[in-house]
Amino acid sequence: MAQVAAPANDRKRVKVYELKNNDWFDRGTGFCRGIIVNQDEARIIVNSEDEPTRQLLETTISKDDGYQKQQETLIVWTDRNGTDMALSFQEPEGCAAIWDFVNEVQARLQMMAHDDGLSDENDQHEGSIMLPMPDLGNLAEVENHMRAANQTPAGREALAKFVLSENYISKLIPLVEMAEDLESIDDLHRLCSIMKILILLNDNAIVEYVVTDDVILGVVGALEYDPDFPLHKANHRQYLSNDRFKEVVKIEDPNIKKKIHYTYRLQYLKDVVLARILDDPTYSVLNSLIFFHQVDIVQHLQSDSAYLKELFGIFSGKEQNQQRQKDAVQLIQQCCNVGKSLQASIRGGLYQNFINHGLLDVLQFALKHNDVTVRVAGADVLLSLIDHDGMMVRGYIFKALQEQKKPLTDTLIELLLVEVDMGVKSNLGDAVKILLDPSALSASFDTLTRTNSEFSARMRGIGLPHNDSFVQRYYQESTRKLFQPLKNLEGRESMDNLSTSEVTLFIYLVDVLCYFLRQHYSRSKYIIITEVLGARVAQLLRCPQQILRLGALKFFRACLNLNDDYLHRQMISQDVFEPILQIVFDTMPRDNLLNSACLEFFETIKRESVLKELLKHVVTTYRDRLEAITYVDTFKDLILRYEQRQEPVSTQEVDHSFTSVESDTPSRTVNIPSGVRWGQALRDPDADEEAYFNGSDEDDDGLPSGPKSNGASPVRPLVNYPDDDGEEDEMDILTTSAPSASPLRAIRAQTHSNQRHHRRESQTGEGKKRKKKTN
Repeated sequence: MAQVAAPANDRKRVKVYELKNNDWFDRGTGFCRGIIVNQDEARIIVNSEDEPTRQLLETTISKDDGYQKQQETLIVWTDRNGTDMALSFQEPEGCAAIWDFVNEVQARLQMMAHDDGLSDENDQHEGSIMLPMPDLGNLAEVENHMRAANQTPAGREALAKFVLSENYISKLIPLVEMAEDLESIDDLHRLCSIMKILILLNDNAIVEYVVTDDVILGVVGALEYDPDFPLHKANHRQYLSNDRFKEVVKIEDPNIKKKIHYTYRLQYLKDVVLARILDDPTYSVLNSLIFFHQVDIVQHLQSDSAYLKELFGIFSGKEQNQQRQKDAVQLIQQCCNVGKSLQASIRGGLYQNFINHGLLDVLQFALKHNDVTVRVAGADVLLSLIDHDGMMVRGYIFKALQEQKKPLTDTLIELLLVEVDMGVKSNLGDAVKILLDPSALSASFDTLTRTNSEFSARMRGIGLPHNDSFVQRYYQESTRKLFQPLKNLEGRESMDNLSTSEVTLFIYLVDVLCYFLRQHYSRSKYIIITEVLGARVAQLLRCPQQILRLGALKFFRACLNLNDDYLHRQMISQDVFEPILQIVFDTMPRDNLLNSACLEFFETIKRESVLKELLKHVVTTYRDRLEAITYVDTFKDLILRYEQRQEPVSTQEVDHSFTSVESDTPSRTVNIPSGVRWGQALRDPDADEEAYFNGSDEDDDGLPSGPKSNGASPVRPLVNYPDDDGEEDEMDILTTSAPSASPLRAIRAQTHSNQRHHRRESQTGEGKKRKKKTN
């Protein structure tokens, strides 16, 4: 290993890519270098450009790793853990230096393994793979050798190296014409099988070679004769021979033009020619090649300011070629579609360059074009732009409003109302909702702030609007235009003769209205009430189209969820429940979506306690019709629920209440005359009672006064109870002969006597007979 030298230039700028879920993920940009660790080990290391101490990649070079060089600036391989990796160099010289380093390291490792007697199966196959010169007479032998080598990974690698080194594919191409001239179907079937085997080797170099100008027609010509379909022949050569390349603006760089052609052919192979037989590794190889070609193409185009100026200048007033304008819109659409798979910062730069050169004016032109393909392309570009950076689009719309120009939102509304193509209408409806989605815009703002350091400055340059200001302007000026078709339904008696375009329009309008109700409740509620949109949506419940009735029912279901009393009263006054109930009668007892949605609507009214006014209205107004529906228990339970709420409080509930009629504590009611303060209407207190309550306990019981501690005598008990019958006689005399005793004092004395009597009975276990005494 000491004979291998590290690359001379240690600063080779490179991007590191990792394949995740059939998509290349950009790890970052850094500087690549190869190092020799010891005699048996060498590594490739990439340090981050922004943080030199952080490593983006560190991989050990093995003699078995399948490193492959693609184009002039790309090296791809599969790591030991099975992850597909790629290095995209800025300069071809850096790629060549690292590639030579890898080849030298691998050759040295294989030589050392061979010297130690550890040559692996790969070396044996590499020496044993030797295919004969192809001709129509030995195609069966060639096919058998290829199938045998294709059984093992080492054999596949050896076969790929032999085919590339001997330029074997170019030797097979002339045989296709020869077999066609001889009408030898068997030979054509063998040539098709051989081409399939070579492409499915999953070797990037072979796949890149078969799409070159010299061999592409011969390769697809052989693939036209699939042995699995012996009676059919494809027309791949005819399709690829037609010049479908439209150069809207001349591309000066021949390498970029060549990559455009190669990308088109790779896409055709993946989607048409090999779509039925592709395995996951081959699919990944094709996707990787397409991705890296597209990245190079888009980055070249967006960095060429002269090209962009000429491209967007096509839409100026001087240009009269309408076909060229249509082609330019489709070119911009293709660039934006490629941009969806790029990293956020690169995609943001692409969109920003387009906007600076007049992309929004192009969208205005495309969305109003009379050709549906141009409108579809314009709507697709708009959605791509909003998905990437909705805040930026909102800022430009708000800026147009401030400058008294027609904003993009008004254009979207006008097109949504008149558009007949379903795809364009769907994209326009989605664009309106995304522009007014506060959560999506917040997420977009947070993401772009983290990924793009220039985002804040750029938004300050165009005037970033506050969410409330933008939404307020929209509801003041745009929503009435948007829902005007719904308002026009007023006075329409029959809903049976709606056209297909009207049905589609109403579906999207109701969907947008439901969306507004969820996202901007207070503002949308005002529009619904002032424009009487609830009554217009209720008219749609009488349409014969089920999808339209489902959309209207969805709107009223959303109104239930809001628990807004005013909206509920509007539903009652607009007689919304009668058509919904009629739908139940029309669809019962079938178990379909429309019927189930109606049942769920009434189940919500029954279940939610806050909807008691709606429950009362439904039962009192439509009770006879509700009782006639017996195939489900929903309406019977609905009536029962209403009756339970109307019943008085049950006897059991009264018994357990604090104000029970049979309670031991009688209720007391004091009627106080008006103008009299509380307490003035009560009777005057008795003088003896006042004297009793104001006196002391010792005086009442005849006990001497003495020193007290904490209000009680520390020596003698509070009450002195005499023994036996003497006490009874004494108390009886006191209670009968005391002169001028007040009733309250007599009751108190009797209570004391009863307490002593019960206590004595409980102590002795038997009661004594009370003797009756008379005065």
